[in-house]
Formats: sequence, C-alpha cells, structure tokens
Amino acid sequence: MPAAPRRTRRRTYAFLGATAALATAAALAAALPAQAHGDQGHHPLPSRYQDVQLLSFNDLHGNLEPPSGSSGRVTELQPDGTTKTIDAGGVEYLATHLRKARAGHPYSITAAGGDMVGASPLLSGLFHDEPTIEALNKLDLDVTSVGNHEFDEGARELARLQNGGCHPTDGCYNDEEFEGADFPYLAANVQDEKTGKPILKPYWVWKKRDVRIGFIGVTLEGTPGIVSADGVKGLAFKDEVETINKYAKVLQRQGVQSIVALIHEGGFPASGAYNYNCDSPGAGSGISGPIVDIAKNVTPAVDALVTGHTHQAYVCTVPDPSGKPRMVTSAASFGRLYTDTTLTYDRFTGDIARTAVKSANHVVTRDVPKAPDMTDLISRWNTLAAPIGNRAIGYISADINNTGTESPMGDLIADAQLAYGRELDPKTSLALMNPGGVRAGLTYQAKGAEGDGVVTYAEGFTVQPFANTVNLQDFTGAQLIQVLKEQVSGVNAAAPKILQPSAGLTYTLDMTKTGADRVVTDSVRLNGAPIDPAATYRVATNSFLAGGGDGFPTLGQGTGDLVGGDDLAALEKYLTAHSSAASPLAPTAADRITVVQ
Repeated sequence: MPAAPRRTRRRTYAFLGATAALATAAALAAALPAQAHGDQGHHPLPSRYQDVQLLSFNDLHGNLEPPSGSSGRVTELQPDGTTKTIDAGGVEYLATHLRKARAGHPYSITAAGGDMVGASPLLSGLFHDEPTIEALNKLDLDVTSVGNHEFDEGARELARLQNGGCHPTDGCYNDEEFEGADFPYLAANVQDEKTGKPILKPYWVWKKRDVRIGFIGVTLEGTPGIVSADGVKGLAFKDEVETINKYAKVLQRQGVQSIVALIHEGGFPASGAYNYNCDSPGAGSGISGPIVDIAKNVTPAVDALVTGHTHQAYVCTVPDPSGKPRMVTSAASFGRLYTDTTLTYDRFTGDIARTAVKSANHVVTRDVPKAPDMTDLISRWNTLAAPIGNRAIGYISADINNTGTESPMGDLIADAQLAYGRELDPKTSLALMNPGGVRAGLTYQAKGAEGDGVVTYAEGFTVQPFANTVNLQDFTGAQLIQVLKEQVSGVNAAAPKILQPSAGLTYTLDMTKTGADRVVTDSVRLNGAPIDPAATYRVATNSFLAGGGDGFPTLGQGTGDLVGGDDLAALEKYLTAHSSAASPLAPTAADRITVVQ
C-alpha cells in the first residue's frame, strides 16, 4: 500500500493573549441595514457587519464509508405533510458538500460537536480511528469538542489522536508516523483529578483579519456513566453550564465577545424529520431533553450552541437566561447532515448580531461527485482492512434492524450472549444487552462482492465495535426486577434505556405511567414462569453493563462473576452456528416486550 502523502504544513493554534484590545461598546441596531451583510470588497473600508459561515456536524463515529440501512438514511418532511427518506452520508460526499458550501464564503469556519471517533466501523475502528482523523484533516475541520466516545480508549489514546504518534501496542500502520489532528479537541469540563486542570484546551479562538470568534468545547457531565471505567480513570467531568459560563468570562476578558459553545449533549425533537420546525408554535417548543435546560442557563454571552450526542437533527431557538432566542443545532449522526449557520459579526461591538443569526440543516446526499482524495483514503485503508473484514460469519434472510424500543438486532445479540453464557455455565438463565451498544443493524443487500444476505466480519464489527467481554453474574429475582425498573427510573427516567432481552424473558412496559411503575412487575416471566424474588438467576451481560454502566447500578452488584470472551466473537459464533447459505437466519419478531403507549 502506498504511503499517505506527508502534509507539508500543519495548522498551529494559539490562544489570543489577555492583552487583546477590548472591542468598543455599542448598542446593536434593532434591524440590520439591507446592505449590511457580506464583505463589501469595492469599499476601501470593511462594512460594519460581516457574515461568518459556521458549518457544523456531530457524531460521525468514524463512518467514512456510506452507512448502510437506516443508519444511512434521513427523513425529510414534505410540503404536503408527508415524509420521504433520502440516502445520506459518507465522507466522499460530505467533503464535496462542505467544499461547495464554502465557495463564495471567505469567512467560513467548520466545527464539530464531538464523537468524531469511537464505536466506529471496522475501516476506522480496526486502526484506532487514525483513518477518521486523517479524513477530518482533509475536511479542514477547524475545531471540535470531545464527546463521550473520545474516551473509549482512555485519555492517553485521546492525547495521541490529538498530538500524533504510533499506537503503543499496534504500532504504525503506514510507512510514516501518525501525525495526529490538525484541529484542536476542546475539553473544558474534563479535568485531571489530581491537578484540577483541563486535560486538553478548554477553548480556541478563530481569527480572520479583525473578526474573532471564540469556541468553548464540553462533553456531557454524565460521561463516566456511559463509558467504561478504564476510559475515564483519573478524570473528573464538571457541570456543562458552569464550565461554559466560566470560560465565556475568560474569553470576554481577552476581548472576544463572539462565542460559540460546542456541547456534546443534546435533545429530542418532536419529529424525526431533519427539516422539522421545532420553533413552531413558539421558540424551542418542539424540543425536549437535557440540552434545553443547558441552553436556558448558559450565559447570554454565548451566541450559538452546536450540540450532539442524541443523534437527532434540529435547528431551534431556545431562549437564553435573558429570554432572548438563541440558536441551538444538531446534525443527526454518521455524517448524514451538516448544519449551515450564518453568524453576523458586528465590527463595532465585536459581538454577533443575534437577531440576524440564521441556520438550516442540509442533507449529505449521494447524488454529488465523490471527493477523489476521500475515495483514495478509503481505498488505502480498505486494502489493509479487507483480509479481516471480508470474511463471512453468517447469513440472514432479511434486514435485521436496530430500530424500536426492542429491536431484532438487540434480540439477536442477547440470544448470542445467552448461548455463549450457557457454554461457560449451563445454569445461565438469560442475557440483557444495552441498546446503546447496538450500533447498527445487519443489511440483507450486499455492501461489496460478498453477495446478498452474507454477513461479513466488518458488518458485525460495525454492530458491536466496543470489544467488551461477555460476563456472567448471579442476581436474585428481586434484583432482576429492580434492573428492569432502572430502565425507566433514576437517571434513565427522562430518556429510558430499554435493555434488549434474550428469548424467554417477557414483560409489559406501560409507558402511560411514570418512573419505575412503567414496568408491570406481575407481567415479568422467564420461560413462562413468574420471576421468584428469592431465587438466583445467572445473567449474561457485556462488561460495560456488568460494571453498572448506562444507569444500571444493580447490574454492578452481582455475585459469582465470570469474565468470558469478546462480545463480537460471541455474535460471530452464534451466527455461524445458526445460519448457512441454504438456511439463513430470519429477524426476530421483537415481541418479547409488550409496550403500552
């Protein structure tokens, strides 16, 4: 494989000094002059107002190739109220769209809202996401916040992605040492527990001529609850609002009045359509979730919020603490969308004219030419990955989707872990799989030359990329019922995390009720028999859940622990044993949980 060409220049970043001159204070005009926007090149002096283009995206998760199945589609609301789906995503197309969008915009910034890497398909994940960092460099990404998945392999590995160097175990994949990211990762609220200082830069200032815009990057405070303990060891995650407000003051003291927050936390719009108007009937009325409270409390000094984490698409104006609308955006996930926001910079005040801010999400359609440099990048890394990724591990008769409260893909993984658990210990009773660990479904249509219905190792890796182990633990029946209640109570009350059950475990989930009462206790059955509160049940989970992750503290209290092998290997073994070309595996009915709405 030819070595990747060495970049002759790397962009360097430095904070603006505290001695930067303060901008002259002036009241914002109630309405901008008709000729206010743009860089008036024919005038000897720049106009008062300068439009700055902010292009943003989030939650790429190393999806360099076009995502398959539902992961590679977006829903578009039509004028007549109907919806249609559009195939979207792939960095070859994302690069083309971003480059076209920048044309004619000399003042343009590209920013991201975290989870650029982690839970990545084989093409990137197999190489510790070096291919994704290389792609982001080619995309001319200027800045990103960290997300929770940036900590999947720990702070030391995150530092390597930022600064470069070969992997400490797997070494170099090319003839040249990995150079790291050309853009800064911002981690304002992630501190070293010993020093109390951010592990990476808390903020960064973009500057062109006399225009300056500061960026503050944070991830969700709850990151330790959704990342393996090893990944966040020695780190403290601070409150998002307090951190942003703190560094907004720091930037203002440096004379930077225009500020954008990159927040890896998000919300849930009332519609799944990317172009849904979440400001109808009122500002921000069509969105819920953690980002709403954050947006309502972040200082008005911040002019816009680029968010992520929930993989949802929205462009909303949520009132700030002073009651004024402020732009809050998210571009779904996997590179299927990008957001184009216009920030109108006022040279008199050095601030953004908030009344003039406008924003929209755009689909990364696949009807544009592929960017040749991205095609070359994918080809080079695929050459390395192909011998591993193209191996067939099973056969399916139809798409096995990962959508819904209970998904066929979630059921399949739970069944595979139950079968593997019984090999380790025949007394294993059931298996539970966290929905966030099911990263994709399996698609019947062939992705390459393997043929329709063939499941390759690369496709399996995309579904389960975390390299967790399958663990066995003993729980009482009372504890098992408590685990089910933790799906819809405690930290999971507002956004339930419904564990995917193995065959034989059935119950009713009544979503018309609140909290733990949503689990109808008397309905819980294992192989048709009620759960005995005093009996002992052997339960298989992945190592993340076995540590109490995802807001399931009771799963961290099991006894008789037995640590098994890799969870993807368990899925591969199950597919190989239960499917063949002549007898492919069919998706489950996903009817183990009865949901009352």
